[in-house]
Amino acid sequence: MFKQDLEVIDSLRREAINVREPHISGLKKIAAYAAQLVWMGGKFPIDIGAEFTWFPALGYNTKRPISQDNLKFELCNVLFNLAALYSQLAVSVNFSSPDGLKSAANYFCLAAGVISHMKDKVVPELRTAPVEDMDIVTLESLQELLLAQGQECFWQKAVMDGYKDSSIAKLAARVSDLYSTAGDWAVQSEAISSEWIHHMAAKHHHFAAAAQYRQACDCLEKRKYGEEVARLRDSMLCVNDALKESRYVNKTVLNDLNGLKNKVSEDLKRAEKDNDLIYLNPVPPKSELKTLERAGMVVARVPADVANPLDHLGDNAMFGPPLFAKLVPFAVHLAASIYEERRDRLVSTQLTAPLSALTASIHSTLSTLSLPGSLQALEKPLGIPPALLAHAEELRQSDALARLDRSFADTAKLKATDTATFTSGREALLAEEAEDAALRARFGTLNWTRPPSREAAPKLYNQIAEIEGYLASAAASDDLVRDTYRNLAPLLRILAGSKRGLADFVPASRRAAIPPKLEAEASALRTCLNDISRLESRRRRKIEAIRDAARGDDVRPALLAEAARLERERPDVTIVTAHFEAFFDARLESRYDSEIAAVASEEEEQSGLLRAVERANADFVRARRGEGGGEREKALQQLEGAWVGYKDVVAKLEMGRTFYNDLSRIVGRFREEAREFGYRRRAEAAGLESDLSLPPLSSLTLQNQAQQQQHQQPSLHTPSRPQQPEPMPAPIATRNPAPPPQPQQQQGPVAGMWNPEMGIRFGGSPAPAADSKKQQQPQAGVWDPSAGLRFG
Repeated sequence: MFKQDLEVIDSLRREAINVREPHISGLKKIAAYAAQLVWMGGKFPIDIGAEFTWFPALGYNTKRPISQDNLKFELCNVLFNLAALYSQLAVSVNFSSPDGLKSAANYFCLAAGVISHMKDKVVPELRTAPVEDMDIVTLESLQELLLAQGQECFWQKAVMDGYKDSSIAKLAARVSDLYSTAGDWAVQSEAISSEWIHHMAAKHHHFAAAAQYRQACDCLEKRKYGEEVARLRDSMLCVNDALKESRYVNKTVLNDLNGLKNKVSEDLKRAEKDNDLIYLNPVPPKSELKTLERAGMVVARVPADVANPLDHLGDNAMFGPPLFAKLVPFAVHLAASIYEERRDRLVSTQLTAPLSALTASIHSTLSTLSLPGSLQALEKPLGIPPALLAHAEELRQSDALARLDRSFADTAKLKATDTATFTSGREALLAEEAEDAALRARFGTLNWTRPPSREAAPKLYNQIAEIEGYLASAAASDDLVRDTYRNLAPLLRILAGSKRGLADFVPASRRAAIPPKLEAEASALRTCLNDISRLESRRRRKIEAIRDAARGDDVRPALLAEAARLERERPDVTIVTAHFEAFFDARLESRYDSEIAAVASEEEEQSGLLRAVERANADFVRARRGEGGGEREKALQQLEGAWVGYKDVVAKLEMGRTFYNDLSRIVGRFREEAREFGYRRRAEAAGLESDLSLPPLSSLTLQNQAQQQQHQQPSLHTPSRPQQPEPMPAPIATRNPAPPPQPQQQQGPVAGMWNPEMGIRFGGSPAPAADSKKQQQPQAGVWDPSAGLRFG
């Protein structure tokens, strides 16, 4: 039925994972497959039963594939590649034109938007700890790095278009901030290499220097000569800090840094000389300098086909019709299970359990009145009453005692399984709590700022007490049922034994005739007992009818109709079980409210019948005084009570089995949630521990540089603009599926395009001038950034 859909989704995946070149046509291929994955998330469970295998793009394990049976894991990897493609499109444009710079900035913002969407919407739904190059800190770093490169494009365009120095300074300051933030997150990541971190630090200092230099030029124009000197000195400090990372940047960036240093040095000499000899303005300390304003031009923009993919699926839509449209959504299956659970709980707690309790009250009342034993002893002074013979035959036919022993053993097994599952989940929670307490003691409460375990997951810790209460209550009930059975066992063995043994247990009466008055009272009492018996029989049939109706209550057709209605009314919303709450309430009310109301009327009818039995029995007892037959009456009553007790034990064992089966779902869900919470907390703790163990790059921000004084020889050169570096993008490596497809033909790199065979190059830029193409031989043992990064 779905063969064609399977072929289409397989074709979409092949096209998506084989996008190799930075071309705009690849965007649709990847986004179309991602949209279908989102749609399929509403049709299939997350563990769909297919292993998706991918190679990491970052880190030190890029040669080791990772496989997961997880639709969201597949979606994460596909979106990661989409972000990588946007970043590669950005570095492939012409950076020497304003339009090219605008396109590059747009692509960088879209790439950051895809990463943001992954971080906020997809990764939290994985239900497992994310792989190391897609954890939160890594994605945060990549998002800020992409935004930094997009902001750098706007800065370069402003330089190219000749904007005012103050405007360029604001743009450069924001570039510096973004690189600093990216570096701060990168330090916490286990996937981002130290070369990238040093590169981000160099770019942070570089643009801090450029921002202060441009602001100094603005001060010169506004005749703020003292402030000009102060900002030029701070710019020189930033340049020197950037040059400390010279091993990790390519030659283009290094040449730009040296050129900026020379220009700042010359202007600083000139500014200090002019101010010392002519203007005599006080040079303010850095702490008194006004913080540079920021002009943020970029924001993470999620592409429309990623933010709302279902809007692009349809017969005439961009990505074609949704696949598996006729397949019942997985949410409908879940909703059916939820409805059945609620229905069974309602039937049990509000119908069958109250009716069974009413029947139990009948038996309790009759046992208190020694009925029907006293009446049977009078009516049949010899032999065994027919009703008691029927009970004995039923016990023998059903092998009742062995059946009860098996039921007790099965219940004990269910209890042990539930207890073990709960213990596993509880120990997982307590182990995580102990780890958190140890780390809190190690780093101190002021530094270890995340909430304690019991505050982070109060629901789970409350469940511990709830489930322990369930188990303790169930254990008490089990003990009570077992004690009841132990007391009944001798009488049940007699009742289920041979007829001779039963006859020997019940003595015969010596009375030969029944007085007329006693016979009349006995007849009236028998009539009342028959009414009670008919009520019990009718109630048993009613309970069975209710259970049969519940078993036949197939909610799936109605759920499918409701799901279709919801899809028509809200096609942009993925159906979840919460959408069926009103449907559940309405259906349960229409089907079972009348039965619930009938329970109250049945209770009233029973109360009237029991009052009539008590009156008739009182008259019967008065008329029977002095008639004897007490031993036979006692024996018959004991056997009748054993039969009633047997039925009660059977019912309670069935209730216990149902309870433990229901509890198994609760403790199973508790264990999974406890383990998932532990995984999340350990990943969070690793990031926080890394953050506390390593110095953040935020200490390198523009306004927190260590104050140093450098005195240069003054110069009389007029202010001029240094050669400005072009944007230095660091493209994201594409995640490869496993096994990686082999290209049919080896192609040489296309100018301006990033090729996976080239590695990752920091600082890609337009083709330099002819004289800048001369390359020096790399020194032994020194990494050459222009050679790119090759993982593994």
